Amino acid sequence: MVLKIISDSEKPQYNKLVFHIMQSWEWGEFRKSLGIKVLRYGLWENDKLATVFQLTLHRIPFVNQYVGYFPKGPFPNKDLAEALKKIGQENNCAFIKIEPNVILRQSAEGSLTDASSSGTSPEILRSEEYAGQNDNSIPLQFHPSPKPLFTKYNFILDLTKSEEQILKAMHPKTRYNIKVAQKHGVKVEEKSDNQGFTEFLKLHFETTRRQGFHSHNDRYHKQVWGTLQKAGLAKILVASFNNKPLTAWELFIFKDTLYYPFGGSSKEHPEVMANNLIAWEAIRLGRKLGLKKFDMWGALNPDPDPKDPWIGFHRFKKGYGGELVEYLGTYDLILNWPVYLLFNLIDKLMPLKVFLLKFIAQ
Repeated sequence: MVLKIISDSEKPQYNKLVFHIMQSWEWGEFRKSLGIKVLRYGLWENDKLATVFQLTLHRIPFVNQYVGYFPKGPFPNKDLAEALKKIGQENNCAFIKIEPNVILRQSAEGSLTDASSSGTSPEILRSEEYAGQNDNSIPLQFHPSPKPLFTKYNFILDLTKSEEQILKAMHPKTRYNIKVAQKHGVKVEEKSDNQGFTEFLKLHFETTRRQGFHSHNDRYHKQVWGTLQKAGLAKILVASFNNKPLTAWELFIFKDTLYYPFGGSSKEHPEVMANNLIAWEAIRLGRKLGLKKFDMWGALNPDPDPKDPWIGFHRFKKGYGGELVEYLGTYDLILNWPVYLLFNLIDKLMPLKVFLLKFIAQ
């Protein structure tokens, strides 16, 4: 394998070879718009571009070194390990954090089993997008990370099924709540314009303040919307009751997948179940667009703690009957052990991942 930097002229070929919105060219441009350094590379085999990927660099304060962040990429095989080590050394990285878009286990029933059980090819452990590689063992250079940024679990809904099949697979309470919203006259509209985005952002920050969880800042949201909407990769759905917006979702689209990364809702009129109807209309929108999968962006483990602050989100998503999947996990390629250990010690001492989120997630 030969490692080379990807040029702007290779954008079409690049996007053909990646399989997640966070590895798309457009996502990289959004990250650049925040002043973050984005690196794009390709691995050539026999003069043919075989693998492409991008990662971002984040300067560690007080030391002249960086953290590399590489989300939702391919399986971390030996070739990728060698490439990342070279990239890290050339860019003065203390470590590179990877979170591969690789499914380890999956189950529609909520309890996870190995993806290779029941006769399935072990290559599914690398997910279908990366099934052409030869080695499914993780090189020793990658160490399990003490600090994941992405959830290890997720719900993915099959949009190739009919509406009747999807409704049948839902939890009965979810189906009931959708009907309640319809009976109350809740209206869901696509508003993929500045007005819709403004309504979404207001409800999103209202929700984060009310529920007390971390969110990206105003600039982050405006830049990701502006970049992806211009490229035709983002949409806004707004659910209203008596002409007042109650719930809004921002949805991303890449290849055959619809993503639900961000939402927001008002505390008013919970009895009309606007949240349930907007989720159903997002599913219908994905099917209308001819997409195959609805990626719900994260979930808890198969047996979550009822006291977990995210339990409500988990149960809400589970109600739509998607398949619970477990990803390979988070790994760190460590190039400077003293800085790496100090970085994680400081992060551990600070609440809510403030340190790590400040330099990677923003």
